[in-house]
Amino acid sequence: MKPVKWMLSLSAAFLVAPSVSAVVLTEGSQHSVELYGSLRMQLESVHPGNSGPWGSYVGLRDAYTRVGLKGEYRFNEDTAVFGQFELPFDTANFRISDPYDQGGAGRDHRQRIRIAQIGVRTTAGTLIAGQQWMPYYNAVAAPVDQFSSYYSGFATYTAFRIPDTISYYSPAVYGFTLSGSYTSAAGNRRSTSRIDDRRMQAALSYVLGDTRLAVGFDDRGDTGLGKDRVYGVSASHQAGPWYFAAKYEIFDTNNHTPGAFSRDGNKAVNLFASYNTGPYTFKAMFAKVQNYGDNIVHLGVDYQYDKNLKFFAEFYREGSTASIVEKRGGLADLTSASQGGRVFLVGLRFDF
Repeated sequence: MKPVKWMLSLSAAFLVAPSVSAVVLTEGSQHSVELYGSLRMQLESVHPGNSGPWGSYVGLRDAYTRVGLKGEYRFNEDTAVFGQFELPFDTANFRISDPYDQGGAGRDHRQRIRIAQIGVRTTAGTLIAGQQWMPYYNAVAAPVDQFSSYYSGFATYTAFRIPDTISYYSPAVYGFTLSGSYTSAAGNRRSTSRIDDRRMQAALSYVLGDTRLAVGFDDRGDTGLGKDRVYGVSASHQAGPWYFAAKYEIFDTNNHTPGAFSRDGNKAVNLFASYNTGPYTFKAMFAKVQNYGDNIVHLGVDYQYDKNLKFFAEFYREGSTASIVEKRGGLADLTSASQGGRVFLVGLRFDF
């Protein structure tokens, strides 16, 4: 079946399906266990910046489909233990894998897991161990990571989730929240042939009404060149139907190689805005991420059909290669021979 007909057929099936939500496997006054998932896919028309290693194409791409199980046991209203396990599923390639970091030769098998964490929450804060969303991303990068497609989230220098990590989030005190993490050298591994040093992060957030400010750093460890750190700040504000956010990051490293991803002084600047009216949310981001996309334009609109089903359409353009790869490809298919490009896409997200 052709991609367009396949996607339209699947969309029609969702439209007539009954409204569903996460399956509560068991729940009581002190405990709860839920099974959940999110099916996310897109039909895209991709046009590389040069003829390079591949030409223009139309095809399906997964937009971070996942299924998971989470549970919690509450000792009282202030103290609880919790756990979560979440797997990715690449719907375009029909396999358990992240659509970008697809595994393969030289890749860690843990890339096939999104989240595997346990934690405890008390009045003194929250402590989490395992593969998890990272404190620096949560505080600094997440405010501008607001799109629905596969191309969301690339305009940053940090990592989203890392295994073998211990993190701590303080309770809010006068609007301030402190967070930090430590990742072992094994968790910070980037390939089987290269093991980096430990990784450490810290962030401080401040919330006043509808305004949120954050500052943080990501010490990526000794990557063979010594110092390798990212510093970042972000600000966001909700004004009725309008949402505005901005982010600034800079590398502080011993890497002075021209064109390198982590070259000393490389900067990422993001400006994001969205407007919500009824079921529609219009989004726009303009970014400059040196040596990782460079000049980026990202535009989109979401249509929330009901609480479970969302449709989206987006336009994405990058000046140099960061996320645009061959049909159904991922990180392993990135090559310096390609030079950015542009993408037009439509997609859907169905939460259950």
